[in-house]
Amino acid sequence: MAIPNHIKEASKVVGCFSYTNSGVVFCDGDACVIAGSEELMKSYLLKIPSSDSKDIIKKTRFGEIINGLKKGGAYAFDEESYDRFLSFAKLNEIDDLPSNDGFLDKPETELSFIRIQLAGL
Repeated sequence: MAIPNHIKEASKVVGCFSYTNSGVVFCDGDACVIAGSEELMKSYLLKIPSSDSKDIIKKTRFGEIINGLKKGGAYAFDEESYDRFLSFAKLNEIDDLPSNDGFLDKPETELSFIRIQLAGL
């Protein structure tokens, strides 16, 4: 996956991520979870063991995710956020990304994410 130097639509919101007051980011394995909305993120947080820290939910933008990917970060997108990410990626001619077909067969009650990380970093 080649990433251009100039990112179009860098300021567009892809979704939300969550972290605690102590800086612990909500992840699926080693990948930062990106939810399509604050409501979806809240529903994901309810499904995990609770900690004593208050969860902080913030919007994240396409350019922030691209910068994170360039630094070796991994992201786990839900369906809503991945649809947005994929449309911005295509606009920037970022290829070799998984299709969003993986969400078609998921049970409604199951958390399902597509994990993205740059290879070779």
